[in-house]
Amino acid sequence: MTERARKTPGRRTLLGAAVLGTAALGLPAAAQAAERGRGRGRGTGGHGSLRDLPVPTVIGHRGASGYRPEHTLGSYQLALDLGAHIVEQDLVPTKDGHLVCRHENDITGTTDVADHPEFAGRRTTKSIDGVSYTGWFTEDFTLAELKTLRATERIPGNRPDNTLYNGRWTVPTFEEVLRWAEKEGRKRGAPVWLYVETKHPTYFRKLGLGLEEPLARLLRRYGRDRKNSPLILQSFEPGSIQRLARLVDTPRIVLLSGPKERPWDFVESGDPRTVADLVKPAGLKWLASFAQGIGPTLDLVIPKDASGRLTTPTTLVRDAHAKGLLLHPYTLRNENSFLPADFRCGTDPNAYGDVFGACAAYFATGIDGIFADHPDTALLAAADHAGR
Repeated sequence: MTERARKTPGRRTLLGAAVLGTAALGLPAAAQAAERGRGRGRGTGGHGSLRDLPVPTVIGHRGASGYRPEHTLGSYQLALDLGAHIVEQDLVPTKDGHLVCRHENDITGTTDVADHPEFAGRRTTKSIDGVSYTGWFTEDFTLAELKTLRATERIPGNRPDNTLYNGRWTVPTFEEVLRWAEKEGRKRGAPVWLYVETKHPTYFRKLGLGLEEPLARLLRRYGRDRKNSPLILQSFEPGSIQRLARLVDTPRIVLLSGPKERPWDFVESGDPRTVADLVKPAGLKWLASFAQGIGPTLDLVIPKDASGRLTTPTTLVRDAHAKGLLLHPYTLRNENSFLPADFRCGTDPNAYGDVFGACAAYFATGIDGIFADHPDTALLAAADHAGR
């Protein structure tokens, strides 16, 4: 075990430190985190301005998915209670056109659908963005049918403690989340920021279930359609973000995967560009013409070598900032199996590693925020970085 490993706090210590640290000052975690980041944005916009978010911004990835089954109201609430500056939702449609919060339309691993004999005949195989999946899919269920299911932990092998909450929550609609955010905003006296992704938009548009128009209608209904609205739109398909830009003025981020990959709308349209092309200055300039930022993988910020250890940072942060783009990379997770090899501790892949060390390395590159499954840990790391 390395010296770093011997000094790494345990699972309970990380969560306890975040709670105790905020309680000691008598302030909610979100309020303290915002106070630490006040004035550190890159602009001087109004109360709901994207540029006024604390830097580094901590985004609760699918809520607090390190502690609760992802994309449930329980996960979202915990992320907010732990102090996340923004809480993320991924959107997919139901058969009757309602937008619901799931990371994928394949709900086999995130609900108890397999335990419902009345839906056994809905199990099928589909090709989604060029990949074959067998299971149950939201677009084959009405909202009423989907509401008979209960949410479950997606990766129980990594997070067995989260299975305690299996069956506790239903699959939320995005409108339910908007109402929840309004209620929590009134209670806290500050808007609750949401980070909303359109999932597989080209695939769904071909099914007659386009995501952007119903999403824009909801944003207008709940007053989150303006450039200073406390909400960020995101998608791996630039075309979806361009379509949303024509519908609403809400801030927008383009997500970027591996350098050799192509956004699926590029594949469908015959655009030969890859992510490697989009992170070059010319590609970033093009993205900046309709988006305010990018959400790259952490590997695009600091690549790993063959052994999984961090190498030298790329110029992506500098190049993106030069084009006026924010960077919110994904995803920080506490468990060894998800961390760079040089920040793992011990041999248990599901034990917590040196998350603070890894986060310090990423924050040192100048990124503007990070998606985190354990937002309390990322907030502590952000406070460390702000205090340097």
